[in-house]
Amino acid sequence: MILNKFITTWVGLFLLAVVPLQHASAQVSDPPDAVSRAQAAATAPGTAVLPGDKGSTTDKHAFGVLPNYRTAEGSAPYIPLTTKQKYIVATRDTLDGPSYALALAFSGLTQLTDGDPSFGQGVKGYARRYGTALADQDIGNFMTEAIIPSLVHEDPRYFRKGSGSKKSRVGYALTRVFVARDDKGRPCFNTPEILGNSIAGALGNLYYPDDRGFANTVQRAGQQVGTDAISAVLKEFWPDVKNWWERRQERRAGGNAAGAGF
Repeated sequence: MILNKFITTWVGLFLLAVVPLQHASAQVSDPPDAVSRAQAAATAPGTAVLPGDKGSTTDKHAFGVLPNYRTAEGSAPYIPLTTKQKYIVATRDTLDGPSYALALAFSGLTQLTDGDPSFGQGVKGYARRYGTALADQDIGNFMTEAIIPSLVHEDPRYFRKGSGSKKSRVGYALTRVFVARDDKGRPCFNTPEILGNSIAGALGNLYYPDDRGFANTVQRAGQQVGTDAISAVLKEFWPDVKNWWERRQERRAGGNAAGAGF
């Protein structure tokens, strides 16, 4: 049962991640100093600008589907989030439209592999799987992005490295599930990620009748931490992929215009 759920989750993540990232070989991110100036100009003194806010330079979604509300540029001057902003981030992640679609997809994969067999099959079984997937998602969001960060005074955002070799950036992104910043901008252990997902995994014992106990709790928590690690890699390279695509479209448009002149 644990193996089935593990395979289901990572097959979905593989399909989401591998295809777009293979085009990010040319690193064409905006220069760090330009990003810093843009964010500083759009930010009122002492107030952080969140993705989705007016003046933000960060997309609300990476690759069009991945919620990107807790991503920030590491090269920009550090401005902490207020407690209210941490809850805003968690709420936006939770109510984000594409996140519901991803939960639908993962629920479908679990249905196909007959994960949580006591849920049954058919519409009723799928509805139960979808409901538990949303519960996992929403509880995890608020634990890791709002409740625990507020209690331990840590910043729930992912701060992009944005420069350096691809290998160093991948390594940086993967390790952010263990390394965060506190509310003063200093590096610290990522307590919200580990503790928050552990609590969410433990709460899953209430609604997963087939997957109760310590081993399943650890599996659920580890699965979410791994998912967040891959999500960080996608967020790290999304601006590169986006810029690559836009420049490709510009070159194509320029070529079409030149051809039309003959």
